[in-house]
Amino acid sequence: MIGTIALLLGFQLAGEVAVRMLGLPVPGPVAGMLMLFVALAIRRAVPEEVATVANGLLAHLALLFVPAGVGIIAHTGRLEGIWPILLVVLIASTLMAVAVTAVTLSALRRLQRRGGS
Repeated sequence: MIGTIALLLGFQLAGEVAVRMLGLPVPGPVAGMLMLFVALAIRRAVPEEVATVANGLLAHLALLFVPAGVGIIAHTGRLEGIWPILLVVLIASTLMAVAVTAVTLSALRRLQRRGGS
């Protein structure tokens, strides 16, 4: 388990290094996650240890939103002038995420039917 966590943190670190060296406009952990995805796609399988640790982290994902929620409550005054814009952005981004998910799922189902499985 420790080795797997070290592996995940290693990909995050690699993402941070890549973003800083290349000046990319994405967060380092996102770049690291893409690197991990590519590595797993090349391997064509998710090792059992990685799946176990990832599922454990996902089970407790809600805990990671507690600090963000506390920050929003602590700085409510800063939102006074911009909350309508934030609301529009939240609704628009949610609709875009749903649309992209639907298109991706549809494309994957078409690929799955072509593959005969």
